[in-house]
Amino acid sequence: MRKMFGTDGIRAVAGEAPLDKRTVYAVGKALAHSLGKNPRVVMGMDTRESGPWIAATLAAGLRAGGSTVESAGVITTPAIAFLTRKHGFSAGVVISASHNPWRDNGIKVFGGDGYKLPDAVELGIEAEIERVLAQGEEFAHDDALPAVNEVYRAEYVRSLLDAVPNISLDNRSVVIDCANGAASAVAPELFAGLKGTVEVTHASPNGRNINDHCGATHPEVVAAETKRLGASIGFTFDGDADRAMFSDEHGNVVNGDAVMLVCARDLQARGELAGDMVVATTMSNMGLEAAFKRSGISMLRAPVGDKYVLEEMRASGASLGGEQSGHILFPAKSTTGDGLLTALLLLDVVHRSGKTLGELIADLKNFPQVILNVKVREKKPLDDFPSVVYAIGAAEEELKDSGRVVIRYSGTEALARVMIEAESEEAMTRHAEAIAGAIRAELGI
Repeated sequence: MRKMFGTDGIRAVAGEAPLDKRTVYAVGKALAHSLGKNPRVVMGMDTRESGPWIAATLAAGLRAGGSTVESAGVITTPAIAFLTRKHGFSAGVVISASHNPWRDNGIKVFGGDGYKLPDAVELGIEAEIERVLAQGEEFAHDDALPAVNEVYRAEYVRSLLDAVPNISLDNRSVVIDCANGAASAVAPELFAGLKGTVEVTHASPNGRNINDHCGATHPEVVAAETKRLGASIGFTFDGDADRAMFSDEHGNVVNGDAVMLVCARDLQARGELAGDMVVATTMSNMGLEAAFKRSGISMLRAPVGDKYVLEEMRASGASLGGEQSGHILFPAKSTTGDGLLTALLLLDVVHRSGKTLGELIADLKNFPQVILNVKVREKKPLDDFPSVVYAIGAAEEELKDSGRVVIRYSGTEALARVMIEAESEEAMTRHAEAIAGAIRAELGI
């Protein structure tokens, strides 16, 4: 069982295990050892104030393990995946905690092929980290970061524009919320030349304002701004910009489910939707499944986590997949979720269709859905608690074919997530609160 790696790398409060200096150094050294002879690693980070010291400590460990290290500076997670693959690095590392608050940080690793590491590889690295820590090595370094190669950011921006030829805003006005995160360093340059009016918001990071009432975890913010300005569309990214949420021209939030529907229909019309199927997750709404069915598209469900969606896509041969939270995967274009790429591709569909985003998703009718997050002190199997088992069973029995019950632990935070969909909003709310209450009574903080 993995102890450090969650669904998206190692994540914790910066300065606390496993993101204390000693462990971060061991992570670097262990990663270098796992990469073979004379490895090369490229590194990037988001805008958290802890990023520089974590990057410097990790780089010291990598060098101690025999690796050379290069830096792309503040840059998005998918940019590191792209650069790793393009330049033949042995691995790419991102210092980011994605959508988490500024006090948290994390370490994400891509293999030399630009894909996130499989669970089995992460387990092997964990074992090596424990071995390095057991040696009790004292380390000292000067906190010097590798020099930033500014060319890398320009290469990434160029790759995005090349991926969507002839992209244009068609003189539309758009609102972009950068979450005071990594997109702040890329998005303004990317959208500047697209023949439209671009309003950039939350692009002034100070180390502590990343995701703070902005970004993809607060899509209502860009939606309100889109409506206020009378803009055509709004985009909002999370801290490391590997996912995006949107707003239509009416100021309605448009999530990953709706984006998958728009893109799937477009790919299908062009004969590019492999097998007429899409891979979503257990969290995607039943309304999306119904909309796909009307278009002759089947929907597979993978566990939550974009790496697991991608694993199912590679196994099934699907050409599109994603999560309700805004991670959208276009394997023909990128090896990982990329919020900026998703924004460009969605814009391209709007451009070619001659329709607004609101018009393109007008027939998507979602079942009422609620997600309750319960803070927990530990992630014990829920089957161990009869009261929780009873509450879940009661919900499943009543809802049957008229709803869904999905209970899971977050892979990145100390949370139990209770998701219920139902035709009856009353039943949905009642069962969600009953299950959340049972979990809170047994495991709550």
